[in-house]
Amino acid sequence: MSDRVRVDLAAHRRVRPRPGAHDELVDQTAMGDALVRELMRVQLGLALRLAAVVAVALGGLPLLFSLWPAGTHVSVAGMPLPWLLLGVLSFPFLAGAGLVYTRLAERNEADFAALVGRPAERGTTPELSSR
Repeated sequence: MSDRVRVDLAAHRRVRPRPGAHDELVDQTAMGDALVRELMRVQLGLALRLAAVVAVALGGLPLLFSLWPAGTHVSVAGMPLPWLLLGVLSFPFLAGAGLVYTRLAERNEADFAALVGRPAERGTTPELSSR
């Protein structure tokens, strides 16, 4: 007879917290300050990149129509194309950009919380000054 062998799948790899990183934040040491500054730098970079995408997308439309004047005479469903793009479709675009920013910012905060050894709570930022 053949022996049965049980195979267990390996657990997902988890980010190992830095030893003492949470204590560094609580005690407000230079290392804790550097960790917080790094999180702020990453969040600022994300915000600036997304703002640039929005500015190019929405700011480029008037430029496009000034360089291509025939585009202002195009109608879609009885509505002029510039009105449709700038007056109607810009709002769902902005809402989508806000949603993307929120998801990416929460991911950055979850990575930071994992780095310092605290589980991230959905929709909240890690507490830095309490234990």
